[in-house]
Amino acid sequence: MTGDARQPRLRGLSAWTTRRWLRVGVAVSLAVLAVLGATGAWVLQRTESLSKNLVDVRSPALTTAIRLESAILNQETGIRGYGLTGTPEFITPYRQGLVEQQQDEKRLTDLLQGDDDGLADLRAVQDGVARWHERIARPIAAAPPGAAPPLAARRAGEGKAAFDAVRAALSRQQERLRAERAGARDDLMATLAMRNWVFSAIALLIVLLAMLVFEGLRRGITLPLDRLGADARTIAGGDFDHPITPTGPADLRRLSGEIDSMRRRLVRELAFTEEARLRLDAQAADLQRSNAELEQFAYVASHDLQEPLRKVSSFTQLLQRRYGGQLDARADQYIEFAVDGANRMQTLINDLLDFSRVGRLHNAHQKVDVDEVLRQTLSSLSVGIEESDATITHDPLPTLIADPTQMGMLWQNLIGNAVKFRRPGEAPRIHVTAAREGELWRFTVTDNGIGIAPEYADKVFVIFQRLHTKDVYSGSGIGLAMCKKIVEFHGGTIAVDTEYRDGARISFTLAPEPMENLGSGPDAPAEALRPAPEQER
Repeated sequence: MTGDARQPRLRGLSAWTTRRWLRVGVAVSLAVLAVLGATGAWVLQRTESLSKNLVDVRSPALTTAIRLESAILNQETGIRGYGLTGTPEFITPYRQGLVEQQQDEKRLTDLLQGDDDGLADLRAVQDGVARWHERIARPIAAAPPGAAPPLAARRAGEGKAAFDAVRAALSRQQERLRAERAGARDDLMATLAMRNWVFSAIALLIVLLAMLVFEGLRRGITLPLDRLGADARTIAGGDFDHPITPTGPADLRRLSGEIDSMRRRLVRELAFTEEARLRLDAQAADLQRSNAELEQFAYVASHDLQEPLRKVSSFTQLLQRRYGGQLDARADQYIEFAVDGANRMQTLINDLLDFSRVGRLHNAHQKVDVDEVLRQTLSSLSVGIEESDATITHDPLPTLIADPTQMGMLWQNLIGNAVKFRRPGEAPRIHVTAAREGELWRFTVTDNGIGIAPEYADKVFVIFQRLHTKDVYSGSGIGLAMCKKIVEFHGGTIAVDTEYRDGARISFTLAPEPMENLGSGPDAPAEALRPAPEQER
């Protein structure tokens, strides 16, 4: 029965939350502190009361009783001297004693309020003094001075007996007052000792209560949180299979359970992510191998097409030279079409070869002065620049670690396009800028040409994507695609500034030094080798 009755109680306590434990602990602590405070206040009040009784009542009462005795003795001395000599000077102590007696009796009456025994002793003294005054002091003091009053001699024995009674009453009064003062002092000392014990006990209980509070916090909150933190650090260190053991109050156990549930969910998601990563790695490896094979195929195919294409071009040109003008006009036209097609095919194959070599053959990174590369590019394009009367300016350009051949191809395509796509009847004006942007350099090539419509801002970087027919502007449509591949190989990006309306502005970034894992990327060749249909602008 005892064990069965204890189990529900333990289950009830185990369901308590941290807040409830804290509330109960604070309530119990406040109750204990309130009891201790009340006990301490009572002890202090008791000590103050006894001290006040001793200092303000018992000691002053005894002192006043002694002064009262002195005043009465002065009266007796004066009366006795006057009765023996009749000298008036002896009356002065008597009269002064009367005044002091009245003052002391009044003060004693005030001090002994509520003390019936003390007041009774005072009345006994007053009665004895009154009889002595009536029978001895006043009659002798009333006698004329000059000679000893005869009454003093007749009543000498009676006066002595009356004053001895006064002395006895004064002695009883002082003995009682001394006893009461000693009792009050003993009570005060006992109370002070009890006060010291009580405050020592209060201090000990406060220390014990503080220890209990700290121990409760340590066991109920600190240790469970430390254990939970240790489990969390173990899991954060990579041991995701490490379970979290719920301990402490109900809410901390619930928190531990929720964190463990999150851990199990993370384990499942990590397993799924790892499986997906393995599949993705396999697909990436397949895609990279496929792209490598596709690049190799493009290079081999382009290279192998060179020889038969040269034969076709040579023989069509031979036909044109030998039989030109001997056949009819339609035959001459067909021969001209064949020659032009062979030349265009030769140009496309050469451009495709150059495109496939980016990042594969041209990969010799070294220090490159972009200013010098641009100067060489302008020298290579000098004929077209002079024919178009183009004006080309540039800001100071940086020095990069890059492939010099690719840098030359990049600037040749960009400057060549800016010169080629000029407005009819207007000389090209081209300006090149460079500015540091974080860890990269941003370059811009701005011209006053025909510009690029915003809807074609992405298409112009796709290989073989043309916005005009070959009759309007010559070219193979591979230049900007090659620029994109070169820029991305060097860790940058390239785009058309669609906000610029007074021509075209190409903006691209380049890394000052080679970045890890740079290259054409697994997706770049596949996308680059997808030809787009020729469009008219």
